[in-house]
Amino acid sequence: MNYPATREEAKRTGAKFYFTGKPCSRGHVAPRKTKGACVDCIKEDWVTDNERRKLLPKSEASKAAGKRYYERNKEAVKARADARPNEEKRIHRETYRLNNPEQHRVKCNVRRRRHREATPAWLTKEQKDSIKQLYIEAQKLTKLTGVRYEVDHIIPLTNDSVCGLHVPWNLQVIPKLENLKKANKIVA
Repeated sequence: MNYPATREEAKRTGAKFYFTGKPCSRGHVAPRKTKGACVDCIKEDWVTDNERRKLLPKSEASKAAGKRYYERNKEAVKARADARPNEEKRIHRETYRLNNPEQHRVKCNVRRRRHREATPAWLTKEQKDSIKQLYIEAQKLTKLTGVRYEVDHIIPLTNDSVCGLHVPWNLQVIPKLENLKKANKIVA
């Protein structure tokens, strides 16, 4: 695109930008707005300000607006989150875990307690060993195939209609995606 060569020429012709071909005070050789700022400087400042704003605490009004937006656009927000690359999702989960260690600890403790309470006292040592073997098998399959495998409860530990036990005959090794699809349902 052809820009005017000077600011005065840009003002006279009503153009929004002009290009001198000379570097600005920060060294950018880029078009400048007729109001005087270098386009690349504006972009740099915008990124810097956004990073600074992210570190500021959110106001109650901002949090409420975010919740309203999520409620109105729940499916689109979830679709965008699902479309992110796996590495980005992993980094997000890890960052959340590091920033919220108490919540992570609670989540892990709830899961452990659920397993402990669902494991009957009458299980033999051999049966407990076979449970451990299923978890080892899941790890081996994950390493062998590159697809994440998990130990799934055929009848979920918590369900509205029935609760299963943490016993060898209620466990199966399946890919993580299948386990996520199954969620907390009983699949025949």
